[in-house]
Amino acid sequence: MSIASARPPVAADADSALRRELYFFTLYRLFEAALLVFFLFGPATGLVEPLRNALGARSIALSYLFIAALLFAFGRRGELRAQTLTGIGADLFFGLLAMHAMPAAGTGIALMLLFNVGAAALLLPARYGLGAAVVAVIGLFGEWIWTRFDTEAGGRTLAEPMMFAVGYMAIATLTSILGRQMRESYDLAERRGAEAAHLGEINELIIRRLRTGVLLVDRGDRIRLANEAAMLLLGDAGESTDLHGQRSLAVAAPELARRLERWRQDGSHNDSPLQLAPDLPEVVPRFTRLLAGSEQVLVFLDDTSLLSRHAESMTLATLGRFSASLAHEIRNPLAAINYAVQLLEESDDIPTAERRLLEIIRQQGIRMNGIVENVLGMARREPAKPEHVELVAFAKLFVEEYLASHPLDLDTLRSTSQIPRLPVLIDPRHLHQVLTVLVSNALSYGRMPGEPARVTVSVYPDDAGLPCIDVLDRGPGIPESVASRLFRPFFTTSSHGTGLGLYIARELCRANQATLDYVAMPGGGGCFRVRLIGSHTLLSS
Repeated sequence: MSIASARPPVAADADSALRRELYFFTLYRLFEAALLVFFLFGPATGLVEPLRNALGARSIALSYLFIAALLFAFGRRGELRAQTLTGIGADLFFGLLAMHAMPAAGTGIALMLLFNVGAAALLLPARYGLGAAVVAVIGLFGEWIWTRFDTEAGGRTLAEPMMFAVGYMAIATLTSILGRQMRESYDLAERRGAEAAHLGEINELIIRRLRTGVLLVDRGDRIRLANEAAMLLLGDAGESTDLHGQRSLAVAAPELARRLERWRQDGSHNDSPLQLAPDLPEVVPRFTRLLAGSEQVLVFLDDTSLLSRHAESMTLATLGRFSASLAHEIRNPLAAINYAVQLLEESDDIPTAERRLLEIIRQQGIRMNGIVENVLGMARREPAKPEHVELVAFAKLFVEEYLASHPLDLDTLRSTSQIPRLPVLIDPRHLHQVLTVLVSNALSYGRMPGEPARVTVSVYPDDAGLPCIDVLDRGPGIPESVASRLFRPFFTTSSHGTGLGLYIARELCRANQATLDYVAMPGGGGCFRVRLIGSHTLLSS
């Protein structure tokens, strides 16, 4: 979901920001009405005489004051557009009536209405603001015509309403343009603020989920921020506080605080590994200032176990390339040996006793070819090409295809699921290869002595909502000492295995951001669990 689609409408943002201007507009209206009441009921009555209709003028002034007070009291509630339209309507209605009832003050009232028209055009969209100005112009000409038909008409000429009409339209146009620019400015500021907040959330999420520990430490060695990896590396000491109730680096990790102080003094780095808490991996600290000249320091804690695993991965990659080259060299003489064995088996001159030796050579050649294929598969593994896959249907189809190509005799293989659909994002070729390895191992080793194998492929979402697929068997299970080494390359407990199947399966899962683990079952049997990612990613929403 984009930022723009998650935001409320632009008009709502700008209207909310223009509430302050509406407040001053209602305050000015209240002042206008109070001024009319003052002139008609106060000591300055002589300034607006003669009155065309004294009773009507006083009624208009009091009614206008009452409406203005109501609009002022409820000015912070309701929709901005409706309140502004109601207000300008009341202004024009009572103002034009007051101009007719108080001809001596007509010009002054028309001037005061100039601000009302301009304020309405500022607060309203252009068509409404200019519409209010047009209504005011029509009202001016209507009041002038009404006055001309009055037998007691004064000497007002047509030039006066015409000049006011030009002024009303000009001020409405100008303030309408200013209002539009204000709305655009509010919209731009809101959009920039939303983008900044969104980027801040992304940065915070990235830092929080980094495998490298990150601490923000001020001049007093107080820990201001710490991501998840840093809290794990600090252990329980990361929550310790000093006498002032604040998290202190000197309390949580004294040796790290001493290294930080030496770095502040002379800039020296100590790259030797450091263990911050018992039973936790060693780390290599790195320091850098948050800003140039700042007293706040970012402390990066590199987990040496992650570095070791990375080095091991590089070693295995190198070994894989070497093994691939070696496998290619072995393949050619192996093919020649297998071909020669086939020719010898077709000969009638080979005694029966020696044919058993040829059978052994052929079987071992087939086994050696399987080892070569596994090594080549590990070396030339292609990058994952994830697709949206419906896991329940995929598991059922896999079981059907496996049963069609691998007759099981008395053994059983089935798929189960408690839900009808479970979408995932994975490379289907990789998932098929992983399930093939797991099911083949379960059928081979997951059985009690003298009993047929019973293997189940179960699909379900875990407690966190992540899609999972379990391959379960009813065998004796795997000892803990063996389970800890299951996924190491070339580790096997069988004289006929290569020790590469589970290793390659786990690597394929990692390439798809999935995990593969062995789970011991309390009631007996074994379970290999593949935990996948859903059909959405972190930033796709």
